[in-house]
Amino acid sequence: MSVDTSSSRPVDTSRPDGHVDGGDAPQNGRLGPLGWLRWGWRQLTSMRTALMLLLLLALGAVPGSLFPQRSADPNGVTQMIARDPGAGRVLEFFQLFNVYTSPWFSAIYLLLFVSLIGCVIPRIRHHAKALTAKPPVTPSNLARLPAYQARELLGHDVQDVLGELHRDLRRQRYRVARYTDHQGRPSISAERGYLRETGNLLFHIALIGVLLTVAIGAGFKYTGQRVVVEGQTFVNSRLAFDSFDPGRFVTDASLPPFSLSLQSLKVSYVQNNRNAIGMVSDYTAHVTVTNKGGGVSRSTIKVNQPLSVDGNDIYLLGNGYAPQITVKNPAGKVVFTDTVPFLPQDANLTSLGVIKIPDGLAKQIGLLGFLYPSEVNSTSGASFSNYPALINPVVSLNVYTGDLGLNSGIPTSAYALDTSKLTQIAGPSTPVHSLTLTPGKSVELPNGLGSVQLGAIPRFASFEIAHDPTQYPMFGFAGLVLAALAAALYVPRRRVWIRAEPKPGGVVRLEYAALARGDDPRLDAALTQLSNFAHQKGTS
Repeated sequence: MSVDTSSSRPVDTSRPDGHVDGGDAPQNGRLGPLGWLRWGWRQLTSMRTALMLLLLLALGAVPGSLFPQRSADPNGVTQMIARDPGAGRVLEFFQLFNVYTSPWFSAIYLLLFVSLIGCVIPRIRHHAKALTAKPPVTPSNLARLPAYQARELLGHDVQDVLGELHRDLRRQRYRVARYTDHQGRPSISAERGYLRETGNLLFHIALIGVLLTVAIGAGFKYTGQRVVVEGQTFVNSRLAFDSFDPGRFVTDASLPPFSLSLQSLKVSYVQNNRNAIGMVSDYTAHVTVTNKGGGVSRSTIKVNQPLSVDGNDIYLLGNGYAPQITVKNPAGKVVFTDTVPFLPQDANLTSLGVIKIPDGLAKQIGLLGFLYPSEVNSTSGASFSNYPALINPVVSLNVYTGDLGLNSGIPTSAYALDTSKLTQIAGPSTPVHSLTLTPGKSVELPNGLGSVQLGAIPRFASFEIAHDPTQYPMFGFAGLVLAALAAALYVPRRRVWIRAEPKPGGVVRLEYAALARGDDPRLDAALTQLSNFAHQKGTS
């Protein structure tokens, strides 16, 4: 020990030159912009961060299943806001009606995508080096390894025994290398199970593929719904849909110009079970399709059996009745005639429909109709349907006059009638009873406004047309995820070492040892199999 005269403090001569103790130790400098970027990148690309982001993505998707989404159920969003405006404003502020397109959900999605890529690329490089490297050198003390056995053979050449073991390990798909230690003892080093890490990497690569496919699909896929009445034709164009949800990159030119005509919709009902009479046993839509090349074909569409046309899948979603309603003015001139879809309200297809007549009469009128396919009057006088087929069809109409709001520029639903600004002139709470129509019957409108007639009552089918160019890539990546996960979970990763040491008297001492990476319940059995093989070869 010496003394530093400049600081009057003892200096330890056993320390390296330049060593500074205690309070004089240099402090770490502050991170600069590049240092902070490097630190942030390392945090983002850690596996812990990727798992946290994956959990956040799952949690972020939960509101999408709890609240109606504008892309899938715009009417549900409107109704929810109307029922509770305060809660609606809060949900709107946090974009819970547009979860999957919101900035916060997109940020989680993109961060997870970047994090996974940053995790996988270094691991791929490391795994590629490991695949091309030799198995590790045989440890000097094999007895310290978790699985260890030692056996002796008499009267055999060391190299012959090791050669047999080498070939056996190769047959078991081990990567094998031969070594000789400083004492001249030959040994075999073998390893297998790199498929486990390959599966792990493929799992993450497939997960990236799933995320990328979803992102691409969100831009190029579209879904649309359309109600088609028997005898009518639907043409695949944006304006022809009742509702349409396009991806960001979908244009009018993206839609192939095919057409679909609904020839008939056949519905079968249960007849031979008293507890299930009236329940539907089968829906079948008979259609004629003209594809974009002009080819015409007849086909059928059932529930869960869609029809594929020009890359579009056409699904049968629902059905109902579309009564033909004709309205005439007092002079007998037809001012409205059309088949109007009535929306089913119960299992017996009691249905609700709306007819709006803005022009042609002295006043704008709105008709709120109820269709009873098999009408029965209850003891209270109210009507209901006791069977979904058209056995005794009756349409009851409530009549309203006033401003229908069609000229306000605000979109309104064709299936709803806002009566807040209308005056009811026929129906409950008015001196005039609801208008009751049967097929072929005409009834006068109140106040001499004209007449309304019920014609045929065809069925309608509700179709969904969906186009998703990423279906097959998504299926492929999902299959790869499962296969890679199985490899990562069930393929054992192990290393095996065998050392041969010649002893006096022609004895060969064989040491077997094995080490598993992770849980490997068959490690001891694999080692025993190897030692038994060598013993059998040695005694044969």
